[in-house]
Amino acid sequence: MLYVVKRDGREVRFNSEKIANAIKKAAKEIEYNFKESQVLEIVHKVINYIEMTGKEKVSVEEVQNLVEKALKDSGHERIQKVYSTYRIERTRVREIKSDLMKAINKIGVETDRDNANVGNNFSSKLLRIASESNKWHNLSNMPKHLAKAHENGELYFHDLDSYNLTINCLHIPTKEILERGFNTGYGTISPPKRIETAAELSCILLQSSQNDMFGGQSHPDFDNDISVFVEPTRQEVRKELEELGIDGERLDELVEKKLNKRIHQAMQGIVFNLNTMHSRAGSQVPFSSINLGIPYTRDAALVCEAFLEEYEKGLGKGEQPIFPNIIFRVKEGINREAEDPYHYLYQLACRVASKRMNPTFMNIDADFNKEFYDKGYMPATMGCRTYLMKNINGEPGCKGRGNIAPVTVNLPRIAIESGKSTDKFFEILQQRLSLAKEALLNRYGVLKNLKVKDLPFVAGQGLLKGSEGLKEGDSIEPILKQGTWGIGFIGLAEALIALTGKHHGESEEARELGLKIVGFIRQYTDRLVEETNLNWSCYATPAEGLSGKFIKNDKKIYGLIKDVTDKEYYTNSYHIPVKYPISIKDKIDIEAPYHKLCNAGHISYIEVDDRPSPETIMDILNYAYRETNISYIGINFHIRYCKECGNYLLSHEVLCPNCKSNNIQGISRVTGYLSLDERFGPGKYEERRDRISHSSGSKSNYEII
Repeated sequence: MLYVVKRDGREVRFNSEKIANAIKKAAKEIEYNFKESQVLEIVHKVINYIEMTGKEKVSVEEVQNLVEKALKDSGHERIQKVYSTYRIERTRVREIKSDLMKAINKIGVETDRDNANVGNNFSSKLLRIASESNKWHNLSNMPKHLAKAHENGELYFHDLDSYNLTINCLHIPTKEILERGFNTGYGTISPPKRIETAAELSCILLQSSQNDMFGGQSHPDFDNDISVFVEPTRQEVRKELEELGIDGERLDELVEKKLNKRIHQAMQGIVFNLNTMHSRAGSQVPFSSINLGIPYTRDAALVCEAFLEEYEKGLGKGEQPIFPNIIFRVKEGINREAEDPYHYLYQLACRVASKRMNPTFMNIDADFNKEFYDKGYMPATMGCRTYLMKNINGEPGCKGRGNIAPVTVNLPRIAIESGKSTDKFFEILQQRLSLAKEALLNRYGVLKNLKVKDLPFVAGQGLLKGSEGLKEGDSIEPILKQGTWGIGFIGLAEALIALTGKHHGESEEARELGLKIVGFIRQYTDRLVEETNLNWSCYATPAEGLSGKFIKNDKKIYGLIKDVTDKEYYTNSYHIPVKYPISIKDKIDIEAPYHKLCNAGHISYIEVDDRPSPETIMDILNYAYRETNISYIGINFHIRYCKECGNYLLSHEVLCPNCKSNNIQGISRVTGYLSLDERFGPGKYEERRDRISHSSGSKSNYEII
């Protein structure tokens, strides 16, 4: 009696029918008419081979090897190759299952750090387990060459767990939705009549949107959108005071005083809510961004001022709020210069940023922003950098639109493969870009099968442009045509080092090549717009977990290459390496041109010591916005505060000088959003540790600005 030893160690009786069925399937694959007698002949050969071994037990692998030998010995090499391919595919599926089980066991101990906003509680772990399962499902269902490109680290398909389920992010048409009301699935929410209700519902919009999507959400024109609810609140306050018999100048004074207090309370509520209310099955607070700073009215200015002041106060003990990410828009004639009517808001924004690292700042005078601003469309962005204004399929602007899905290209890998030949580099880059295009079109084909009911809030309630007039059972394809498809990149600095020996902060040659590389990607996405009639764009990828994943793969293949793979992360997008000493001015000058090229999103960071003064921040921004075409800038420094009393600490302080506690919380910026230090992934942890101040402790760097 012959027994076959299965891969899990179980022993089962040898069954020749299984061999016959496998051979028939292989023959059917190539439409070969294999007669029953031929099949039996192969089976008998296999049995003879086994008997020749003299074994009473054989492994599954041994049996399969002998099947291949019998097919080859019988002259059926075509069928043997198909059978061999089938074996390889089955092995791959088993490995996927094995990897999934390992991932689930690991998540059971602690969630990974691909997303610095995810905690370690039950909901977070359950979400990560589901996420890992769907990743493998999507990999096994996409074309094999695309799955291979992702698995071996040539490309990265962002949020693979959501590949078949939803889209990325959204700039919410806040005013429009609040003015008509909405339904979150449990009843209709009427339009608000006062500022407090509008503020609270603006948080619900962010939370409910995130439950439908895998990326972040923004209020793209927050102060102007929310300001329409100030006047009804003013009239309500006036009526209450009139009923108390107050009139004349005293009435006007008290109305504005009480109104201002209510606006502040409403804005405080937003800050508190966005740091406590959870989305995505309770696993994280919303990835929220708020754009403000260019008020159309005095009421909008009141909202902007109150929001910044409430964010500056922090949370209950004065702790640092993590969300929302704030984008303050700067414009000559509005707020940038001392004589501008809202310059005081710019001063306030710089003061808040000097303490809280938020706001970040956006230059509306950059020519690619001004082009749309002058036409009446307000530019906006997010912490995840999503920027979109052009639209080949409808009205331009960002409201109701977002990035549908991005793919990122591993630039250092291409540079290593090219062997210092720039011609070879661009040849391989073209191939990878074509593969990225194919991957995103494949995703388009999968996503268009989704229906409005699959995105019940953002599509069902009309937040997404393209959803107008659609019914529950309709395809979301009209929405897919309004959003953007981003092809991103990572590790430009390491790619330049691999090609030239230096990065773009070190040599003019590397600087020119860097612009040529990113310009090549931008030209390719521009051509795709005309070719496919979809909105394609070039993305400066905000790589979080990816910064460590790509380099980990490349180390295994190519080993340690000096200044390329000899660390734990690749440098984010087009940035100058974080540990390279460079002046603020030079960093701004070098990175500024990439903002225009990266029309799907971009940011530049300036790293400074401890807490910079408001004047220092304004000096940096004024140089950048007056002298270059740069747009989105974040001023980075390490925030540390006492968790016991909320007191802020300097970088050298180990104990809180106020209460002597050593229970200290660190906060840093990672890929656009602030995060608790302990939630950084391995790659980003090492990157943050390597960061040095661009002021380098030298006062002269500020003086040249």
